[in-house]
Amino acid sequence: MRVLFAPDSFKGSLSSVEVARALAAGWQRARPADEVLLAPLADGGEGTLAAIEAAGGWSREVTPARDPLGRWIEAPWLLERAGRRAVVELATASGLSRLAVEELDPVGATTHGTGDLLLAAVAAGARHVVLGIGGSATTDGGRGIVEALGGTVAEEGVGGAWFVDLGGLDGRLREVTVEVACDVTNPLLGETGAAATYGPQKGATPEQVAWLDSRNGAWADALEAATSSRHRDDPGAGAAGGVGFALLCLGGSFAAFALRPGIELVMESVGFAERLAAADLVVTGEGRIDAQTAFGKTALGVARLAREARVRCLAVGGGVEPEGREALARLGCEAVPVWERPVPLAQAMAAGAAPLVECGARMAAMQDDPSPATRS
Repeated sequence: MRVLFAPDSFKGSLSSVEVARALAAGWQRARPADEVLLAPLADGGEGTLAAIEAAGGWSREVTPARDPLGRWIEAPWLLERAGRRAVVELATASGLSRLAVEELDPVGATTHGTGDLLLAAVAAGARHVVLGIGGSATTDGGRGIVEALGGTVAEEGVGGAWFVDLGGLDGRLREVTVEVACDVTNPLLGETGAAATYGPQKGATPEQVAWLDSRNGAWADALEAATSSRHRDDPGAGAAGGVGFALLCLGGSFAAFALRPGIELVMESVGFAERLAAADLVVTGEGRIDAQTAFGKTALGVARLAREARVRCLAVGGGVEPEGREALARLGCEAVPVWERPVPLAQAMAAGAAPLVECGARMAAMQDDPSPATRS
């Protein structure tokens, strides 16, 4: 068989590249005659660069950028070797993983560094940029990005009205298509908005959540007035602490702009459909296969494409819950737990790649060689 391994990362434990290698190693141990191919995936959050880079054809660039607290760091991004496409991952500059727990600053954290990376990609000649916005440490409504791209932003006193002038936006942006990997549908404001939904995980107290929501409301008034638009209620406006909102407002400043499901963008960037068409079986996976799987996570995206291509699909999960199993089963995909019996989460995360190697071998040992009917 030709087996394609296309998992997401097991967050907090292993990258998608490490997961794919471990599953493939176990598979080859049990079925050494099979051909294994690796196509690690991501959903636009942390690990997106590693997954796309693994497909080949990209060079890893490093650019000075500001972290969420404004400190200068060296942050990576990808430039296609042909030079026209780039991939930027918000988390490498403005991500929660950039800060220690005691450094979390939900009020002051900025997305300026992500704007630094976007400008670096444009300056390098990229005219199509994929931007993954998962894993942010910020709730600034995307103000930092607007400033980094050349906009003038000022607040009239703490908690006051905002002033926005976009006359200084970098003119090269008009030549660039920007596609944002966005897997959430939250609006910018309110009970399901950026501050209320994601602020607490970035360190915000209940009082700060209310204040951040109010501040983002004043910011929305100013940016929408400056762009003659209204996007605060759009699905995805609340993504990455309001980055989705700011980019939606700036959409007319680009050659083209879209918010798209992250897994779709990553699959396109790695040529996944072509790889899938050549496979007899695809093995995907993620840390947990649960109720959230049904809302567009990596395993569901792979299962959907596999059904369309008439390729058998297995999905490996560090944990497998009934809701996730049922969502995948509706697409003809079987969910397989890494562990044959339940184990505590801490133990599972500390075990490294070895259980995935064993899981790969276990799955391989249960396979029959496909008949021609399998691919009909």
